[in-house]
Amino acid sequence: MRLVLGLMWLLHWLPLPLLGRLGESVGSLLFILIRKRRHITLTNLRLCLPQLSEGERLLIARQHFQMYARSVLERGILWWASEARLRRLIQVEPGVPLEAIEAGPTILMCPHFVCLDVAGVAVMLESSLCSIYTQQRSKVFDRALRKGRSRFRPVKLFSRAEGVKPIIRAMREGLPFFMLPDMDFGAKDAEFIPFFGVPAATLTAVPRIAATTGAKVIPVIATMLPNYRGWKVEFHDAWENYPGDDMKEATRLMNAYIEQQILRTPAEYFWAHKRFKTRPPGESCVY
Repeated sequence: MRLVLGLMWLLHWLPLPLLGRLGESVGSLLFILIRKRRHITLTNLRLCLPQLSEGERLLIARQHFQMYARSVLERGILWWASEARLRRLIQVEPGVPLEAIEAGPTILMCPHFVCLDVAGVAVMLESSLCSIYTQQRSKVFDRALRKGRSRFRPVKLFSRAEGVKPIIRAMREGLPFFMLPDMDFGAKDAEFIPFFGVPAATLTAVPRIAATTGAKVIPVIATMLPNYRGWKVEFHDAWENYPGDDMKEATRLMNAYIEQQILRTPAEYFWAHKRFKTRPPGESCVY
């Protein structure tokens, strides 16, 4: 892993167009070699985008591997490039909502697009935050990831096993909660909510924490700019009258919103994750 990190450090000096093209080449190779993840990706696309032809889904799957490999190599820029370079490459629209964050509890709801780390950096260039963190298997990579994500400002990272209480305390201390809401962590604290019409075990944490703290929910979408010019991080308007009284309905609205954003740049969503790993009682594994 030290060799991988060393290679990432060396590559981060490259111009982004060159690094991006290198990442796409690596992704094309991985699409051929990693059959298991290719199968998961294509299965997810068949379930979620049945209106497309098999050829169209195959193209999105290949592009997804390219975009994901790009995001991994480009992470070296996020971890080691100068602040000036990052500000040149990250286009923030309309801007990090500092007034909203300072006004009271805030959840920054960031779905799993491949360059979601860019969204975290965009926030960290302007404000500290708190988030839930999954420890990496490699201690060397884990240290590098933690250091890279907190090099501009201190960040409070909590394990999923600690539950939501530390998050709520941090939010009440004024830190925005950077929340990744759309992965399958099992049936605990989740409801089976349609995701592109398919029941998906979906964490209800966003509406539950919003209801407990009175937090506003601001969606954050990170995507790649065309022609290797960098990344765009969009801070959308806070959801009005959210979550209401029905946590299940609020979670359904969240999934519907994520679906809309995926359709804008489908290749950049994290399709290689087993989004439908947990099935409702009586249903068989889709993978």
